[in-house]
Amino acid sequence: MIPHLTTALTGPLQELEKRVLESSTEIEHWFRGKWQEHTPPFYCSVDLRNSGFKLAPVDTNLFPGGFNNLNPAFMPLCVQAVMGAIEKICPNAKDLLLIPENHTRNQFYLQNVGRLATILRQAGLNVRIGSLNPAITEPTRIEVEGGAALLVEPLLRSGNRLGLTNFDPCTILLNNDLSSGLPDILKGLDEQFVLPPIHAGWAVRRKSNHFAAYEEVAKEFASLLSIDPWLVNPYFAVCGEVNFHERTGEECLTSNVDALLIQIRAKYLEYGIKETPYVVVKADAGTYGMGIMTARDASELRGLNRKQRNKMSVVKEGMEVSEVIMQEGVHTYERVNDASAEPVVYMIDRYVVGGFYRVHTEKGVDGVLNAPGMQFSPLAFDDCCTTPDHTAKPGDGPNRFYTYGVVSRLALLAASVELERTEMAA
Repeated sequence: MIPHLTTALTGPLQELEKRVLESSTEIEHWFRGKWQEHTPPFYCSVDLRNSGFKLAPVDTNLFPGGFNNLNPAFMPLCVQAVMGAIEKICPNAKDLLLIPENHTRNQFYLQNVGRLATILRQAGLNVRIGSLNPAITEPTRIEVEGGAALLVEPLLRSGNRLGLTNFDPCTILLNNDLSSGLPDILKGLDEQFVLPPIHAGWAVRRKSNHFAAYEEVAKEFASLLSIDPWLVNPYFAVCGEVNFHERTGEECLTSNVDALLIQIRAKYLEYGIKETPYVVVKADAGTYGMGIMTARDASELRGLNRKQRNKMSVVKEGMEVSEVIMQEGVHTYERVNDASAEPVVYMIDRYVVGGFYRVHTEKGVDGVLNAPGMQFSPLAFDDCCTTPDHTAKPGDGPNRFYTYGVVSRLALLAASVELERTEMAA
């Protein structure tokens, strides 16, 4: 299944894919060297946008919650990647504690937890599920549509170790993004491996730190391929001390959006792009598509109405928005059954293990697809973003997906750098 582009695959993006294919040996050698210098997160998912003239990540999630959307054919890849990751972290690991989000009614998310637990078990780990939800005070069986029920248990802290009743794991895997803060029960666990580290959670993490690291990675990668880094890198700016309810920080928002639009227009002029540039304004911390709006002119951010201010002021778990990232909008010209689509690529350790398309029938080429009404379409290609076909053209299935895998791994590398830099601060 290769979703089609509504614009011809010509110009800058075709040149990018051509350079990626020609340089695949150098690219893989470069990545191998980078993974000797940096440790990849245990897992990661990256939202990409393909405009036909630019391919760039727009979000990087360190607590991916869509393993249920992956093509089942990719399960062996996932299992092998988990085996490799665990062998590096804790070679003798047998018991693993999985801590999910506090959702007990979101069936799609519960299916994700079930799929993730299956992958871990097939990698040779004894997996049990513990919850941060204070409502879980005893082992609780949760039914999952189309799958086996999950047994979720209350966490038990003993000294510097965390586990469950009669369960003392070597490794703790978080599938909870800690939006509501860093729980005391997770602090000071210096005798166990916590993956990802707790400073990867949204209580500490900032998107602007990630994209600052990504900008550096993209520049180095672009130098390797002799391409313009803008082809894989979205411009961005940051505003702190914003309060949408009190209308403070508005000047910072408008001036930065203005400056970004000037930069983007200059690039559009350079490449002969006729589209209307836009900027995505979103909370610097948080996920689930909350706290996001788009602007094609800075004036759209002046005098927001009450509904807009309420939408922007709070994200998941009721977190108040005080810091905002403004990011270059990347149009998406990919279509699945005539609906706007964007690829989401999944990685475990340093390996691409699959992906899917996020599809939205009610959004246009410049819309935010991570919104109510979205659907998911698994990628059903053979080689899972790992192997280019040098006998085929740029834009053909294996080569487009390989290019997606390369750009996603750039974001993965940036996440590694980001976590290293924020570890001491955390």
